Amino acid sequence: MPPAYTSSQKQYIAQFVNFTQAKDAIAAKFLRAHGWKVEEAVDAYFQSPAGASAAGNTAALNKIFDSYRDAPEENPDTIGIDGAMKYLGDINVELDEVCCFGIAELLKSPSMGEFTREGFVEGWRTAGCDSIPKMIAHAATLRTRITSQPDVFRRVYRYAFPLSRLPGQRNLQLEIATEQWRLFFTTDKGGVQWNTPNTPWLDWWIEYMEEKVKRPVNKDLWEQVEVFMRKTTEDENFGWWSADGAWPGALDEFVAYVQSKRGKGSEAMEVE
Repeated sequence: MPPAYTSSQKQYIAQFVNFTQAKDAIAAKFLRAHGWKVEEAVDAYFQSPAGASAAGNTAALNKIFDSYRDAPEENPDTIGIDGAMKYLGDINVELDEVCCFGIAELLKSPSMGEFTREGFVEGWRTAGCDSIPKMIAHAATLRTRITSQPDVFRRVYRYAFPLSRLPGQRNLQLEIATEQWRLFFTTDKGGVQWNTPNTPWLDWWIEYMEEKVKRPVNKDLWEQVEVFMRKTTEDENFGWWSADGAWPGALDEFVAYVQSKRGKGSEAMEVE
């Protein structure tokens, strides 16, 4: 937000955005045109073509959300596990595919099998989807983007960490982590293959974690495994590796484990 705005004007802009979900620049435009009177500016916005369209999209999304709620009276702003399963089925998303995590990330699900009204409406409104057919089409596109766009894959992969933790846990149980690695790092359910001609990376990684590490996975290790995966698929011979790099200890030790599996034993590894 430009520093030229006063503190009061910034508050008015924030109020306008809260009411309308419009961008800051749009908020400032309507507020300036109406003497920084929030109520008048909001009314004018919703009477404009852009505002009318946004209001219509929001109303349609709220209606869709309402139709999947498990307990409308007790939890009017939440879709629980039963409603979530039905909803995901209706948009052709399977519970055991990577795209399911992609939808959860888009809608900012607080936990697996749960959607909030705010996350649902804002997520789909941002995606430009206000009907089930549009959501089905978006999910199909998302599947392709997850496998073809590393930044999208990384965003969804990282969002899976908090969703997969047990309640009250900071780290991810190893058995759950290995299950999710098998999902994300194979192509069966919409992931990316972590394998190269001479190295079965995923199998060796899980073998190493189960035999040598045997402990829950923290957030840093979870995130860096995906970075490591990208590096190894680009160059399986570790031309990019440095012993002085800021990798988690488990990955440092895994490099030695791989070298040993390849038959190099304790020989010093060439690094750049």
